Amino acid sequence: MQFVPRLIAPQILRAARGFPAIVLTGPRRAGKTALLRRLFPRAAYVALDAPDVRERANADPRSFLESLAPPAILDEIQNAPALFAFLKEVIDRAPRRTGQWLLSGSQEAPLMQHVTESLAGRVAVLGLWPFSRAESPRVDLLRGGFPEVVARPSLRGVWFSSYVQTYLERDVRAVLNVRDLGLFRRFLGLLAARHGQILNRTDLAGPLGLSVPALGAWLHVLEVTGHVLIVPPYFQNVGKRLLKSPKVYLADSGLVCHLLGITTANELERSPFLGVVAEGFVATEIAKAQMNRGVRREVYFFRDQQGFEVDFLAPVAGTTWIVEVKASRTVMPRDARSVAQLRRRLTGNRRAAVAFRAARNAVATGAIAPGVEALTMERLIERLNDR
Repeated sequence: MQFVPRLIAPQILRAARGFPAIVLTGPRRAGKTALLRRLFPRAAYVALDAPDVRERANADPRSFLESLAPPAILDEIQNAPALFAFLKEVIDRAPRRTGQWLLSGSQEAPLMQHVTESLAGRVAVLGLWPFSRAESPRVDLLRGGFPEVVARPSLRGVWFSSYVQTYLERDVRAVLNVRDLGLFRRFLGLLAARHGQILNRTDLAGPLGLSVPALGAWLHVLEVTGHVLIVPPYFQNVGKRLLKSPKVYLADSGLVCHLLGITTANELERSPFLGVVAEGFVATEIAKAQMNRGVRREVYFFRDQQGFEVDFLAPVAGTTWIVEVKASRTVMPRDARSVAQLRRRLTGNRRAAVAFRAARNAVATGAIAPGVEALTMERLIERLNDR
């Protein structure tokens, strides 16, 4: 597969010049290892998911680290938690030597626990998700952004089936005591069916026969491993009583379509889920634009108890974007009413847009209401990633 440059690369290189260690987290198969090896070609590479290597690292962490000549890439570092305390010791011997330890990991929750306990102040933490549309024009609603699906879309169904099975066996079992994997797969399917809806843990837990705390734990694992995006409501005082429950999205549109049984573009066009798949695609692209700048994910939606709603609000590069998503290929002035109204009610630097799907041979659309632009999803993503 040909290497695709990643937008987060300058942030990684900048962090490596300022910190002794960096940690790159994100879902499995998002491209973390390929990116680190590309950016640091002279670094030694150690795969800690290999059983023999993992055993040596955990059995004698001091000798293991001393056998390496940094800079070194330690891939899937969460598999060798014994290394963290000794990494702190090694770093503290020469704290001004930067870019020496390049760590990657897929299980963000346990990984970050070790980082905060042992490497606080010594490590820069960055996140990498699958490709953004701004990185590859082959990313779309049906494929999503996982590199291997983008490269070989004909194998999409087989790849996602294998990915779900592998993820269940390796990540979920490593973090939670999940005994019934069939039940967890049903949970994933139910979550896909609730994609883009208000998160009601009780309604999700009931059909599965789970307790609400157990379901919350499963959902948390999906969130911290980069497979679910929780979008909270916007709480700034705008003079109305606001809804307080978050929305839930699976973070890759290709995975959503797979779990919903949507296999072709024609099926997606006819699907009642088209609107929420498009909405989730934009939400994830906003989050990726923020992560690629090295800042935390911060995506909100707005809805008050009178039913007034806007899909997303998000700070990107000093501007608050107010975005309404339409799955249609045509936008009308009426589609801009909600974003225009909310834009008037908010203070500060803000931009408002209605995002829609591009049509072939369509005339470019500009402003459709005062202060509101009509942008194809592709053009919106370009704007979000402008440097």
